[in-house]
Amino acid sequence: MDDAKIVQLYWDRDERAIPATSDKYGNYCASIARNILGSDEDAEECVNDTYLSAWNSMPPHRPRVLSVFLGKLTRNLSLNRYKYNTALKRGSGQAAFVLDEIAELVSDTDSVESEIGRRELVAAIDAFLGALPADKRRIFVCRYWYFDTIPEIAARFGMTGNHVSVTLSRLRLKLRKHLSERGFEL
Repeated sequence: MDDAKIVQLYWDRDERAIPATSDKYGNYCASIARNILGSDEDAEECVNDTYLSAWNSMPPHRPRVLSVFLGKLTRNLSLNRYKYNTALKRGSGQAAFVLDEIAELVSDTDSVESEIGRRELVAAIDAFLGALPADKRRIFVCRYWYFDTIPEIAARFGMTGNHVSVTLSRLRLKLRKHLSERGFEL
């Protein structure tokens, strides 16, 4: 079933929307959740929560790209679950490794000024990613959005794990320089 029909099922409050979403995007969402959480049980719960969140947000929201919408919901729910699990000294997904790699570039604050700064930071990172060659951008996104492991990225792009690690390290250095040049304190 195509995405427009699935979204229309949500808008019509037709319960067939959930199985249609699961059939088309279940593996995709599960992969995102599993990479972050490292647990099939927690990943399955997050995927089910994704379907519930999609149900609750359509209407009024009509996503332009259903896969991105579902991926973002899954990622956010999984990161929340990861925070919960690690607060209880549980969890063993990729999130800890990925967040440690990029932690020095991003801080966590809550003020209005910080929100404005966060938006400017997002725009600067988007500009950085937009200027990268497509292959390097895909590697960066696989690691820092989807939380893919180094071996998974290496297999996907036909590279060695060392090549992927070096590429990511160089990209982080370039991103740091890019952000510093734009006045971001890191």
